[in-house]
Amino acid sequence: MNTREVIKLYDKYVMNTYTRVPISVVKGKGTKLVDLEQNQYLDFFPGWGVSILGHCPPKVVSHIKDQVRKLIHVPNNYYNHLQARLARMLVKISRMKGKVFFCNSGAEANEAAFKLARLYGKGNRYVIVTMNNSFHGRTLACISATGQKKYKKGFEPLVPGFIHVEFNDIRSLKKSLRENPVAVMLELIQGEGGINVAEYDYVMELQRICKQHDILTIVDEVQTGMGRTGKWFAFQHFPGLEPDIITIAKGVAGGLPMGAMIARNEIADCFKPGMHASTFGGGPLVCKAALGVIDTIMKKNLLKNTREKGKYLLNRLNQLKEKYKIIEEVRGLGLMLGIELSEKGEEVYQRCLRKGVLFNLTQGKVLRIMPPLNVTKKEIDKAIYILDSVLKELI
Repeated sequence: MNTREVIKLYDKYVMNTYTRVPISVVKGKGTKLVDLEQNQYLDFFPGWGVSILGHCPPKVVSHIKDQVRKLIHVPNNYYNHLQARLARMLVKISRMKGKVFFCNSGAEANEAAFKLARLYGKGNRYVIVTMNNSFHGRTLACISATGQKKYKKGFEPLVPGFIHVEFNDIRSLKKSLRENPVAVMLELIQGEGGINVAEYDYVMELQRICKQHDILTIVDEVQTGMGRTGKWFAFQHFPGLEPDIITIAKGVAGGLPMGAMIARNEIADCFKPGMHASTFGGGPLVCKAALGVIDTIMKKNLLKNTREKGKYLLNRLNQLKEKYKIIEEVRGLGLMLGIELSEKGEEVYQRCLRKGVLFNLTQGKVLRIMPPLNVTKKEIDKAIYILDSVLKELI
């Protein structure tokens, strides 16, 4: 079977819900992907951030092989020692005095956070404030929370109880207080929104206001968590920030579907048995994989590698900015970086693809670059060389 034949099968049998790249990948290792025709690609956006250690990381693969022989799934009305161990590790690395709820995706983690916040409001408060240009998932509640109109079109009426304010604008946040909100939710780096980074003073004032008015602070760490920014979680770059709830997913299980919500103890205890659940959430197979991810990050010192390689990649991208006027700004943190282009975003993306390097294009003009945490300088240099050659062709 070749890629053309695969595309024909998709056209006939698979719902058309994605704008797909015309390649069919069959195997991967680290930053390398191989398609059906044996073409090779340097993947600098592996799995939309899911493959945080690259494709098929050895420790995760070995953990999966070991666990799949023992037990794949067990329902959550039984105790699961792997889930217990993973919950302890997530609480430890987050340094939150809290408890964990397990699910299967970032959208589900955010749904859990919405429900928990409403419980905290005790029926008197239910409004949740989110940011313009945010992205929180694809369920009906999550697109209602998302601050981008394009994801809502055609799905009205939306879930009530969400209002949007300007990101990095404290006056806009203060205006929302008239709605008596129960929570404020934000991404510290808006990924889908174009790699927009929260300002420290803004975040600190946001937290002060929330504490003053008994409003929960929810940080969506779905894309920024698990070491992506050079710390376990992006909120740890903001000294003094103490979220009430964080949500994580993407890279937590190294490629298997997992989401989680961590909430401070007094908030977590609002949930009682039967109030919320997830059939597949926190199963033994995905928990064993996630423990492999955490173990690898710790033993390979990948938080340090992320900071060092992130700084190196940022410098290389800024060198391109000095060279090409088409680059308006380079921004981000750790290995979550974006290049905002003044024009030709789609063409740059497509030409990079044809030359064998995979980035992501968001907002029509921002190249989103999120290589695995164990990326090497040699791999960064290769990606920069290809991007440089593409930009050179376009001037």
